[in-house]
Amino acid sequence: MKLWLVRHAQPLIAPGICYGATDVAADAQATLQAAQALAQTLPPGLVLVSSTLQRCERLAHCLRGLRADLIYKTDARLVEMDFGCWEGRRWDTIPQTDFDRWVADFGAHRFGGRESVHEFMQRVAGAWDENQQTGRDAVWITHAGVIRAATLLAQGVRRIEQAAQWPQDAPAFGGWCELEA
Repeated sequence: MKLWLVRHAQPLIAPGICYGATDVAADAQATLQAAQALAQTLPPGLVLVSSTLQRCERLAHCLRGLRADLIYKTDARLVEMDFGCWEGRRWDTIPQTDFDRWVADFGAHRFGGRESVHEFMQRVAGAWDENQQTGRDAVWITHAGVIRAATLLAQGVRRIEQAAQWPQDAPAFGGWCELEA
């Protein structure tokens, strides 16, 4: 079973801002270009599942306009990690002590007070498991963090304890990767 993991287009937010679960729009032209490229790549009849954030939903709608054969639904479990009180703040203004606490207890610490990596992984794993049960190829339109979590899930990793275990690679804005699920 294949799973295509698509990252939303460039968000309309200043560089260096923490925006994980913040619902910001993406560049319209970049969104359309990503949808056009994806429409030419995906096989017919996939289940198309989108994060509920507008930067993903807009890409899903553009793609559906080009590919009516895709079976569309949204899933809030595909939303990016929630960084709580740090959402909307510049990364370089977050106190180093807060980063240090997160790194010291990477899996369990709620960076920003909202969601830990363990909770985030568990949320994404719920969507992953549901997708596995369907036995169908699918495409997720989502975020870099969700793609990284899914990469771990594809390797059988459901829980991490150290920051060094977290994948660094993710597709560029509007890009995608494929996993064997």
